[in-house]
Amino acid sequence: MDVKYKTLMIRGIPLLIAAGFLVFGCATFMASEKEPGYRFVTAWGIKGSGPGEFNDPTGIAVTDHEVFVSDARNSRIQVFDYEGNFKRQFGAAGTEPGQLGRPMNLTIAHNELFVADYWNDRIEVFAFDGTHQRTIGHSGSGPGELDAPGGVAVAPNGDLFVADFYNQRIQHLRPDGTFVRQWGDTRKTGIWAGKFNYPTDAALGLDGSLYVADGYNDRVQVFSPEGQFSHKWGGPFALDISGSFKGWFAVVTSITVDRSGNVFVADFYNHRIQKFSPMGGFLAAFGEEGTAPGRFKHPIAVAVAETGDVFVTDYANNRIQKWRPKTG
Repeated sequence: MDVKYKTLMIRGIPLLIAAGFLVFGCATFMASEKEPGYRFVTAWGIKGSGPGEFNDPTGIAVTDHEVFVSDARNSRIQVFDYEGNFKRQFGAAGTEPGQLGRPMNLTIAHNELFVADYWNDRIEVFAFDGTHQRTIGHSGSGPGELDAPGGVAVAPNGDLFVADFYNQRIQHLRPDGTFVRQWGDTRKTGIWAGKFNYPTDAALGLDGSLYVADGYNDRVQVFSPEGQFSHKWGGPFALDISGSFKGWFAVVTSITVDRSGNVFVADFYNHRIQKFSPMGGFLAAFGEEGTAPGRFKHPIAVAVAETGDVFVTDYANNRIQKWRPKTG
């Protein structure tokens, strides 16, 4: 190869890299909403310990007609209809079966409510009427043990995928809690694919793919039904860079998949909910910081009803908000 030509080639490499970053940056920063978005419908709740009142609400899950809410510091689950009318509550502070420490993200599957009990290092399972069914897991860092679980996904066969927060991993467990495998290195943080920085929640896609809210890496990671890393998104190359641009995150605290396979993410410090395609394409976002209805102060969890309505736990405002897709 001619020396002069080779020199030009070498000098051109930085330009190509810079051009690549420019293209990537423009594509990211200039992301636009692909859908009409969402409009605020209603909100309910104030700070307190009475029925319909909250003290740091965290997780949320919905059936076809009821809304279940983790009322974390009141150590209970509250149940409402879709308009916010209080129906019942269950759970009490404690460590005995059926009692709760700090309930976090919720999941509904097989006509049961699965509660990630953060302080008690376990998953508590209830019938919808509040009857305790069983306890899965206990404290520790060994296989099948938990250290502050933040959320759980439940497969059609009953298997669990648990966001094991302080153990820095996702665990795959059988319905009885028997360990199957894990993703991530126990008690070690990392930014590369398949590593975690305090994972907070998990959800399963329509095809069985595993979506992980990789909390303090400010990203979503996705694994195939066979358990292989598939893709990730959030900030430049999804490498623990937070920000407020569309498609970026500032701590991911909850993740859920709707009936069409779209992914909704609670973007905690950006005070918004973001919606993505299964491959991570940005679709829409709603919310901004504030205390007025229709604004959020640290939205921490999100659930989507079959109707398309979106319910959000507005953590620091001690309330629940309901949003609906815009038309046209």
